[in-house]
Amino acid sequence: MTISQHAGVSVRVARFVALAGVVLLLAGCNLFGQPKIKEEPIIPPDTLYQQALGEMDKQRYVTAIATLEKLERQHPFSEFNEKAKMMEIYANYRIGRFPEAILAADRYLALFPSSKEVPYVLYLKGNSYFGQIKDITRDQQISKDAIETYSLIVANYPKSEYAKDAREKMVIAVDQIAGKEMSVGRYYLGNGNYPAAINRFRMVAEQFQTSTHIEESLYRLVEANLQLGLVSEAQTAAAVLGHNYPQSTWYKQAFDLLAKQGISPQVNPGSSLAQLKRT
Repeated sequence: MTISQHAGVSVRVARFVALAGVVLLLAGCNLFGQPKIKEEPIIPPDTLYQQALGEMDKQRYVTAIATLEKLERQHPFSEFNEKAKMMEIYANYRIGRFPEAILAADRYLALFPSSKEVPYVLYLKGNSYFGQIKDITRDQQISKDAIETYSLIVANYPKSEYAKDAREKMVIAVDQIAGKEMSVGRYYLGNGNYPAAINRFRMVAEQFQTSTHIEESLYRLVEANLQLGLVSEAQTAAAVLGHNYPQSTWYKQAFDLLAKQGISPQVNPGSSLAQLKRT
């Protein structure tokens, strides 16, 4: 065999080996590739619903949620659909998955706006916001969302069994927002930014009159206005404080602060704070 013939045979052998390698590689993909996804067995809706109920009774809420999701996925139009969505809200709420509970509540309200369970769903949604309220140093959007949700209960379902608790929690949420404003106002006051401080304290005095911060807000208005030489505003703030909370220690401090300037509390009609005096 000549050298050229020997070379030709070598090339053909090399091609055969390469082709065999490709065949084996493809076969390997079929043999060792990802297995086919096993189809989920369809379980009757009543079976899944009873299973979820049993899991809820045993307080196995995570498992119950998975079962409820399967029920909704396999039987989206079953007679158990509404109850399943209700249970899903409650289960998420009970284990502290508040964002998930809120989303589930919104889905329920969108699908069943006329349901007799709407007050309860709103209550769970409001409580899910309320459970996320942090200290006053944090952003208070969650507090505002809680107030908005509870307000829907109080306005639309005032005689429901959830209205009383909604009102009480609204007071706490309002106090939280007012506390945040006071914290920012004190910061501005301590740094000599008196106009900004006054804006914060006025917001509390005008918009959060049921909060526990109302007395201090009026005193701080006396303090900040005196720093700017706005005597009339300071006198009015002190007078409003004394009229509404005559026994308050904040009023005593305000009275003493004005006395050092040789002035006393009085409501000046031209003051922007005059409308805060209650009859």
